[in-house]
Amino acid sequence: MTAIRLIISGRVQGVGYRGWMCVQAEALGVSGWVRNRQDGTVEALVDGEAAAVQELLRACRRGPRHAVVADITESVADPPETPGFDYRETR
Repeated sequence: MTAIRLIISGRVQGVGYRGWMCVQAEALGVSGWVRNRQDGTVEALVDGEAAAVQELLRACRRGPRHAVVADITESVADPPETPGFDYRETR
């Protein structure tokens, strides 16, 4: 399993990024969560089989239709405490 914390920047709020990411993660069997941050970025914790996590990262670089992803910062993280993928409130 591979757990990674992501900070996604660009035009990623107000374009359905969180809901889109939940669908993508669930389809790939990736656990974790996603939320908007007050600084305009999106933060996510993703965990799963390495190939599934890498596929989700490739998708996140494109994002949903109206998103413009400028950058994704990755860092190693502890895995989520619960299975599944959650949509969290802005922090």
